[in-house]
Amino acid sequence: MASSMKFICVLGLVLLVGAVVDGAGECGRSSPDNEAMKLAPCAGAAQDSNAAVPGGCCSQIKRFSQNPKCLCAILLSDTAKASGVDPEVALTIPKRCNFANRPVGYKCGPYTLP
Repeated sequence: MASSMKFICVLGLVLLVGAVVDGAGECGRSSPDNEAMKLAPCAGAAQDSNAAVPGGCCSQIKRFSQNPKCLCAILLSDTAKASGVDPEVALTIPKRCNFANRPVGYKCGPYTLP
């Protein structure tokens, strides 16, 4: 009985570790906080809706726009909040970059992508 219980515990641990390694999160194998660091060029545009959006920011946002779940997780992450990102303003960046295939109307927490 003890050996079968031990086997079940080990199996559970392997499955749990496997889920983490396989990238069960919104952004795959990376956490939204880690991915938020890649959006450093967007800092000014994510705080001021009148600020110009740099090309480097649009390149990164385009990558994340293919996965709106990840984009939302990044923009609502602790790293983004600590950086002074205004989620409502940040969610306008794909539109301000003139992306035709952006996820319009996607619900991102209490916000909606324009």
